Amino acid sequence: MNGFERRKALKKNNILEASLSLFLKNGISKVSVSEIAKVADVSQVTIYNYFESKDNLIGEVYRYYVHQVWEEYLRLFNSKIPFPEKVKTMIFDKTLVANQINEEFLEYFMKNYMQEDSYIMKFYTETALPQFLELIAEGKEQGYIDKSISDEAIMLYIQMFADHMRREDIASSLLPLTEDLTKLFFYGIFGKGME
Repeated sequence: MNGFERRKALKKNNILEASLSLFLKNGISKVSVSEIAKVADVSQVTIYNYFESKDNLIGEVYRYYVHQVWEEYLRLFNSKIPFPEKVKTMIFDKTLVANQINEEFLEYFMKNYMQEDSYIMKFYTETALPQFLELIAEGKEQGYIDKSISDEAIMLYIQMFADHMRREDIASSLLPLTEDLTKLFFYGIFGKGME
């Protein structure tokens, strides 16, 4: 990559970063292209040259966001920490998902990018899901997960548990219960070894 291409890529990345930051904080409709340009330290014309429209920029921001979050998950999956710590991090660590996601940003994402034929769903199906299934296989192999439980049920359980734990209105009250909740997650109310 030559100097011109490097500067162009850096400028585009700055626009995506600025847009994401503003959208997460304020939603989409309240953020103007001029605000994005100011935060990214570029002109509005530059934004339109790179993305053509605010709608195209929004789509690129969502793809960028998904890839950022996914990189965090990959670092976790590929780390040498024990399987239970990986799952605990997935459930309780808010750095894997932005602490404050504007409700409009999330609603727009769900409405426009979660259809079966979307880029995001294709990415989830082809890239993320196989990695999550590998993690489940790791847990089964190490004896942390009952091999008779379907992968689908485990994925749904992890997602429900994680979504609930990340809710802002309960997150602080759950912090002292993290260890208990982790045991409950893995062993249920009967505890380890109960059959």
